[in-house]
Amino acid sequence: MTDMTAVIQPKSDQVNADDFIAGPATFTIEGVAINPGTEQPVNIKLVGEPRVWRPCKSMSRVLVAAWGPDAKVYSGRSLTLYRDPKVKWGGMEVGGIRVSHMSHIERDMLLQLTATKGKRAPHVIKPLIAEVRDLPKQRQTAEQWASDHRAQVDDAATLEALAEVMARGAKPMAKLEAEKPDLWGEVNAAYAARRAAIEREGKPAANMGEGFTDTNEGEWAE
Repeated sequence: MTDMTAVIQPKSDQVNADDFIAGPATFTIEGVAINPGTEQPVNIKLVGEPRVWRPCKSMSRVLVAAWGPDAKVYSGRSLTLYRDPKVKWGGMEVGGIRVSHMSHIERDMLLQLTATKGKRAPHVIKPLIAEVRDLPKQRQTAEQWASDHRAQVDDAATLEALAEVMARGAKPMAKLEAEKPDLWGEVNAAYAARRAAIEREGKPAANMGEGFTDTNEGEWAE
């Protein structure tokens, strides 16, 4: 075989940079599959798009920087993709998919990403105010709730703040204890670890008793 045509065609099972020649597009993430050891290990299913988006390493780093390493929490979140004609491959500008906006961030994020070997370039991600009125309601799993809740625990700077986080999670934790005892134990371990860390840092103490309120963070659905 000597015909090069077949090898230069974009993969038909994935979103390609040329799909955004007409302009950027915003998507909601339906799910993420990771296949370690492959050339493109991350496969992201987008709502309403039959093909997957396979982010390059730089854009995968953007996702982790903005949303954390747990890909399970990405479902239901949104981002805007666009074509950057300056992206190089093999020393040539061939264009690539980049992220410009993301939901679930509060302010602009400035990241230094690899542009060429040994050289980095700034990349700005802006907050996305997603239009969700016409989207199906995303139902949070127990694992997603626990991951989000542990992130709030880790962010608590004082014992008082930690007590507030625990109070908001009281009702979901009761449900978690009944339905997912292993996960309940992991969250309780996170409580204890954060409390110990705050006490080591010498933060002011607060009432950590049983004074939970009826406020809760929401529940999940299987």
